[in-house]
Amino acid sequence: IVWFTAIFPYVVLLILFIRGITLPGAEKGIKYYIEPNLEMLTVPSVWQDAATQVFFSLGPGFGVLMAYSSYNEFHNNVYHDALITSAINCATSFLSGFVIFSEGPGLVFVVYPEALAAMPGASIFSVIFFLMLLTLGLDSSFGGSEAIITALSDEFPLLKRRREYFVGILFTFYMFIGIAICTKGGILIMEWLIVYGTSWGLLIAVFCETIVISFIYGISNFVQNLKEMLGFEPGYYWRLCWIIGAPIFLLCTIISCFANYEPLKYQDFVYPQIANTLGILFSLSTISVIFIVGIYKLYTEKGDTFIMKLKAVLTPHRRDFINTNEITGSMSNDEIYL
Repeated sequence: IVWFTAIFPYVVLLILFIRGITLPGAEKGIKYYIEPNLEMLTVPSVWQDAATQVFFSLGPGFGVLMAYSSYNEFHNNVYHDALITSAINCATSFLSGFVIFSEGPGLVFVVYPEALAAMPGASIFSVIFFLMLLTLGLDSSFGGSEAIITALSDEFPLLKRRREYFVGILFTFYMFIGIAICTKGGILIMEWLIVYGTSWGLLIAVFCETIVISFIYGISNFVQNLKEMLGFEPGYYWRLCWIIGAPIFLLCTIISCFANYEPLKYQDFVYPQIANTLGILFSLSTISVIFIVGIYKLYTEKGDTFIMKLKAVLTPHRRDFINTNEITGSMSNDEIYL
């Protein structure tokens, strides 16, 4: 199923791309798309939207990449995988720009159907377009669900032994959320989830991750781990990105998000203040676990003083892998490193 849901959208995009560039006036649309407006680089919201899009399309911060990679062999070339995945993602986004020219449900359910209806072979193109949307939705659901299922199954063995029941309950929950979105005000719920579900919380979580890996666990330990897996050390360019580039960019983006925050609205509808307040709490709830677990670890750590406890929890305890030839399948980090 995954092979079909992953490949079929590319076939549809290619078909719609070829059909689009052969229509009258296509050159004007292509020029508008690829001709840069450098003045927009000074607009903070552009960088914020770009960062959110990269996180949403590539998946860092969602746990999807770690969930899938946990099924790889220990010596799998993650460096190669990261480069290939990023390149394919960029190429896909660029290609999609020729086919999809706006955002939001209005494009999918209003503009695109009308445009397809005016084309020769409208029925065929309409069918393959909505099949593409279906497969994209299923594929995204597979990835996001796998992150939840793998993480909780590794943490709670009972869920792993009763995986089918766990998955059934999870997707039943999805169904009820979907039913709410299908109501008359569902479009407002969906817009609320899109805006507050993939903004501040995601950026702050990834920022915390870069800080922990680069400055608490230590970039030298991290590079050594990669060397044990890959057989070679990543270059200094990547180390500078991890230590300087990523933290600074993420911090600036987070500050920009808060500085340029505006109450949510959809078209002419302005959300009430309670909706915005709940949205902010919902967005920040995703990172609350980081601080809750941190406080719990600090409280339960052995030590006579607060400084001793803080130093203990911030000191990485690392051990080399025992036998990497036996490390396969889905394994949690504490099964390989302390």
